Amino acid sequence: MAKVAQNVVLSPSRDIPFNKLVLSQSNVRRIKAGVSVEELAEDIARRGLLQSLNVRAVLGADGVETGTFEIPAGGRRFQALSLLVKQKRLAKTAPIPCIVRDAASEILAEDDSLAENMQRVALHPLDQFRAFQALREKGQGEESIAAAFFVTPQIVKQRLKLASVAPALLEVYAEDGMTLEQLMAFTVNPDHARQVQVWDAVKNSWNKEPYAIRRMLTETSVRASDRRVAFVGIDAYEAAGGAVLRDLFQGDDGGWLEDPALLDRLVAEKLHAEAEALVSEGWMWIEVATDLPYGYSHGLRRLAGDPAPMTDEESAAHAVLLAEYRALEEEYSGQDEYPEEIDARLGQLEMAMEALEQRPLIYDPAEVARAGVFVTLDRDGTLAIYRGYVRPEDEPREETAVEDGDGSDAMGQGADVGGSGQRPSASSTPCTVITSVGQPIGAEPSEEEDDGALKPLPERLVMELTAHRTLALREAIGRSPDVALTLLLLKLVTDTFRTSSATGSCLEASVRHVYMSAQAPDLKDSVVAKLVDERHAAWEADLPIGDDTALWDYLTVLDQGSRMALLAHCLSFGINALHEKVNPYGAGISASGLTRRMAHADLVARAVDLDMVEAGWEPTCDGYLNRVPKARILEAMREAKGEGTAQLLDHLKKGEMATEAERLLKGSGWLPEVLRRADLAALDGEEIAEGQGEEVGQHEDVDLPAFLTADLPKSVVSMMAAE
Repeated sequence: MAKVAQNVVLSPSRDIPFNKLVLSQSNVRRIKAGVSVEELAEDIARRGLLQSLNVRAVLGADGVETGTFEIPAGGRRFQALSLLVKQKRLAKTAPIPCIVRDAASEILAEDDSLAENMQRVALHPLDQFRAFQALREKGQGEESIAAAFFVTPQIVKQRLKLASVAPALLEVYAEDGMTLEQLMAFTVNPDHARQVQVWDAVKNSWNKEPYAIRRMLTETSVRASDRRVAFVGIDAYEAAGGAVLRDLFQGDDGGWLEDPALLDRLVAEKLHAEAEALVSEGWMWIEVATDLPYGYSHGLRRLAGDPAPMTDEESAAHAVLLAEYRALEEEYSGQDEYPEEIDARLGQLEMAMEALEQRPLIYDPAEVARAGVFVTLDRDGTLAIYRGYVRPEDEPREETAVEDGDGSDAMGQGADVGGSGQRPSASSTPCTVITSVGQPIGAEPSEEEDDGALKPLPERLVMELTAHRTLALREAIGRSPDVALTLLLLKLVTDTFRTSSATGSCLEASVRHVYMSAQAPDLKDSVVAKLVDERHAAWEADLPIGDDTALWDYLTVLDQGSRMALLAHCLSFGINALHEKVNPYGAGISASGLTRRMAHADLVARAVDLDMVEAGWEPTCDGYLNRVPKARILEAMREAKGEGTAQLLDHLKKGEMATEAERLLKGSGWLPEVLRRADLAALDGEEIAEGQGEEVGQHEDVDLPAFLTADLPKSVVSMMAAE
């Protein structure tokens, strides 16, 4: 016999005056949650009541209806209506749409209250994002949307930004294939194709953290905190058509500039404009560079200018500031410390006086005509102008001067400042010549191509690495008088007991300052560079340079320790541990000469106990890892962290591999072969050979990269490292 379907009977609906409604004690909601009653009241006032109240008639003791109705489901709506009545925005007798449940129903009031709260399904966040987007597309502004839903305009912007992510990724999010935090990370770059490309790259990886996604989406961009951006200004960059990526969900320090080439062009143009403004000063040449290399002024004579005198107005202003400064000092001289406002005022006076005292230098016009200027950027992005440098080839010469028999002269040293030997000379160009990287502005620099094949380290990279080592050796020799004396004696004994073609002096022991033509941009800011510069400046301040008699007297009265220290410092500038291109035709260094130089450098490094790790060198992406093939990176990982860690990076692309390798190699003490000491490298080789004889069953400790350890329990990480 077929089962008869039960008919659904709906409770009747009717309008009930507000003053006939009361809250029921059967309402299961006790804890406040969600939108506040005040916000709900404003929403009801704006759009009306969207959902009826669920009510039951209140029965008297005799079981007869009293005309009052209790509300087991809809209590928050009733409270919002009560607030509107209290504010006299709704009449006490206003009809309220209600669903009236039979008081004798078998369904309990608590059952109705619980069902209404549990059977509802919260809106998926993506539906909310898309709803906001639909409202905006239909003409509502962000401010009005925010006001309607009681959120800030910033929240509206964020949700609209989330709705603008690539549709394919929104579908992944809708199916819980990614977290909200991951979706937020994708908003940093509006390029849908790039968003999908990054998701395809990380979706099957352990490293799907939002920070990794942001990094991949901005890896070809420039931080807004970059000094080049500070120099040009984001407004100028955007006015030139450049795009800026912004992160609406976390601090981004101003965002990322998406077009580095445009930024570099704007920097070059602005520097060139600054250089053009200096032409009227009459300089012979102006060198423009975003970065000046370490030792850029080596071999150049610095003009000694006289400070420009103050005008009458400036002198009067300085006198007023000084008088106030001294009066405040005298007034508070008896106190242990100045009051805060007085201390601040003294600081302001000092800055104002210093600004007046910093006078521009005035140079001899004849000297200006043969000197030049460097125009560059400072560390904070401000313009830096270094005036008054004379090259050796531009020095005045007597007409009767005769060149040496071998054709060498002062031009042999110092002409190659800034990595270029193409500076214009006074005889060829009568007007100011502005150059960049040794070439006239507008010339295209040549670039070497790298096919990525496994081969010896690029010669330019080896030259840069050995420049780091040479500078570190200089610093070490400068604080090692005993080693410096041995080195000098070695030079003297070699010159004394071997055939030498040196002539023209009773002693051919000299220090020739070796300039590093190939160097990494970070060399001038390295720890050892600062140590060498500080030591040099300290000696320079004491030595009576320019007067041989005074210098002889000064050196004669120096104590033995100071004499040895000065000897070591001077000798250190002759250290040359640089790799150079071998010239088989005689000009430059020969292959055997280069081999002997490097072996000699190893002897000195061993004597001063040189450690390039302590000297501050680390394998960074810019300084090494991005400059070598993947095989070299994996080789470094094997040597520093073992075969297991190297295998974990093997599948990565070159850029990602370099980034992870930099993180893993930090603090490991690993050095490329050209920076290692020969004696220590031999000891390391013996230790490796001994380690290979251990039991095969022992597991090596594998240092897992970040993309394999993110959010994993320690037990799992340990298990993976042991496998």
